[in-house]
Amino acid sequence: MTQTVLDNIRDLLPQFRERAAECERLRSVPAESVKELEGAGFFRLLQPRRYDGFEADPVAFFDGVRQIASADASTGWIASVLSVHAWQIALFPEAAQAAVWGSDTNTRLSSSYAPTGRATATDGGYVVSGRWSFSSGCEHATWVLLGAMVTDPEGRVVDFRTFLLPRHDYLIEDAWNTVGLAGTGSHDILVEDAFVPDDFTLSMTDTGRCFGPGQAVNPGKLYRLPFHSLFTSTITTPIIGMAYGAYDEHVGIQRTRVRAAYAGEKAADDPFVNVRIARAASEVDAAWALLTNNVRELQSYVDRDEPIPLQLRVKVRRDQVTGTERAIEAIDLLFESAGARALDLGCHLQRVWRDAHAGRVHAANDPERALRMFGAVELGQRLDPGMY
Repeated sequence: MTQTVLDNIRDLLPQFRERAAECERLRSVPAESVKELEGAGFFRLLQPRRYDGFEADPVAFFDGVRQIASADASTGWIASVLSVHAWQIALFPEAAQAAVWGSDTNTRLSSSYAPTGRATATDGGYVVSGRWSFSSGCEHATWVLLGAMVTDPEGRVVDFRTFLLPRHDYLIEDAWNTVGLAGTGSHDILVEDAFVPDDFTLSMTDTGRCFGPGQAVNPGKLYRLPFHSLFTSTITTPIIGMAYGAYDEHVGIQRTRVRAAYAGEKAADDPFVNVRIARAASEVDAAWALLTNNVRELQSYVDRDEPIPLQLRVKVRRDQVTGTERAIEAIDLLFESAGARALDLGCHLQRVWRDAHAGRVHAANDPERALRMFGAVELGQRLDPGMY
C-alpha cells in the first residue's frame, strides 16, 4: 500500500508545482491540494492500522515528503508536519486516539510545541491558556497539539507536556505574513482556560525515553522510535526536497541557457557552472543519504528490541541539522549561478531560495545546540533525555 501512496503522490507533483504561486498568494496550501494528499493516502502513512492507517516505513514517508517539497515547498512542509502528528497521537492514551479518529479517520492535527502557554494541574486534568505561534497547516486541521510547562499552585514548573485540544477549544489568529513558506499558513493558536483531561496529555519525559501509553494498543515498532529523531527529520526533509527541486530546475535551465554577457557562451560549456552543479548535487545527496541511513539504523535497534544508544540519537540530530545546512548550501550555490533571470518572481528557483531559508530558521534547525549535544556526549557529559 505504501508504494501505491508514493505512486499517487508522484502523479500529483505537476499540480502542486503549478499551484505554487497561488499557494504563496493565498498564504495557505490550496484546499484541492490538501484533498489530493488525503485522497492519495499520504496523511495515513504514519497512522495506526487500528484507525485505518498504514504504519508505513518512515523512510518511505520521508521520501514522499521529499518529492512533494521538490514541487512546492509549502505543500511539502504541511504534508510533513500534519502527517507526523498521527505518529504522536498513536502514543497518547487510547481515549485520546478514539476522540481524534473514532468518528473520522481522516482527522488532521496541527501543532506548536514551544512552551509559550501555561498549564495548571486540576482535578482530572489541566487548565491551559496562552498563545502559541507557528502552527503550520492549522487551517487544514481540527485538533491541535500544544506544548506547555505544567505549574503547581505556587507557580513552580513541575512538568513539560503536550496537550491535545479540539477545534472548539482554540482560536486561530491570522499572523503569518512572511517572505518564505508563506503558503504554510503557520498562524497563532489562542487558548483561554481550556480544560484538558489527563488522557489528552503526553509527558515529554516519557517521549524522551521512547515511551507512550498508546504503545499498549499500538505495539508496532514504528511507535518505538525516538520523538526528537522523527520530528526534527520531519523539518529537515522538506528542505532537502526543496534542494532537489531547485537542482532539477537549475540543471534544466542551464542545459539551454546562452550567456549574452559572455559573447553568447552556452552555460553548459562553462566549466565553473559544471563544478557548481557537481558540488550542489553532492551536498544534497549527502544530506539525504545521512538522514535515511540514520533512520534505518534507529529501526535496526527497534527491530532487535535493543535500547537505542544515546550516541546514535545525538548523531541523528547532528546529521539532521547539518543536512539542513547542506541543502541550503546547495540551493545558494545554484541560485548564485543561475543568472539574473532567477530573480523573476515567476521563477521557481527564487521561491525555493526564499522558502528554504524560511525553513532554516525553524527551532529544529538550530545547529549549535544540536552539535553541542553531540560533542558533549562524545566527551562523556550527561544530557537531559528530553533534548534529543
